[in-house]
Amino acid sequence: MFLSPAPTFAKIWKAKSVQHFKPDPYLATILNCALWVFYGLPIVKEDSILVSTINGVGFAIEVIFIAIFVIYSDWPKRRKIFMFLVIEAIFFAIVVIITVAALHGNQRSLFVGVLSLIFNIMMYFSPLTIMRRVIQTKSVKYMPFYLSLANFANGAIWFSYAFLKFDPWLVIPNGCGAVAGLTQLILYATYYRSTNWDEEENPKEVQLSSEA
Repeated sequence: MFLSPAPTFAKIWKAKSVQHFKPDPYLATILNCALWVFYGLPIVKEDSILVSTINGVGFAIEVIFIAIFVIYSDWPKRRKIFMFLVIEAIFFAIVVIITVAALHGNQRSLFVGVLSLIFNIMMYFSPLTIMRRVIQTKSVKYMPFYLSLANFANGAIWFSYAFLKFDPWLVIPNGCGAVAGLTQLILYATYYRSTNWDEEENPKEVQLSSEA
C-alpha cells in the first residue's frame, strides 16, 4: 500500500514539478504511521511488534515521498508542508508524553488505539474526496486505481490479521479501509469505459488528488 503512490512520484520526478498534485494524503499517512509505530511498541501494546515494523517502513517511504514533493514544489506549497509537519510532530510528541507519563496498563493501548483508529480511517477515506467528481463527470481519470486496490488489499489483510488475537483497534479501521477500497474499485469499473483519457496519460496511473 505504501508504495502505491510510486507511479505518481515517478511522474513528478520526470516533469520536475508537482503539477496539480497535493501533499495532503502523504502528510496524513505520515502521522498515521507514526501513531501505529508507537501503538505497536511493548510499552503501549504487547505482542504487536509487527504493527510497529510495517508502519515504520511505511513511515520511511512516506518521508521520501514528501521529500520529493518538497523538492519540486513552489514556496507556498513548501511552507504548507513544513507547517503541517511541525503540527504533526508537536501532536505526536504530546501523545507520547501523555501516554508515558499519565497512563498505565490498558489505558495506554486504549488511548493510542483510539487516536490511531481515527487517523487510520481518515487515511483510508482520503481518496474518496474525488468520488463525487467521478460520478458527476462519469470519468475515473483522477481515480487513484492502484491506491484503491492497495487500500482494499491492505485493509482486508490487516482485518484478517486483527482477528487472530482480536484487536478492535485494528479490526475497525482496516474493515473500513477494505470497504472504502472496494467502493472505489466498483466506481472505477463502472465509469472506466466512459472515461476519455488524454493521450499522454496512462489510464491506470495513480493520481491521489488534484486541485479543482
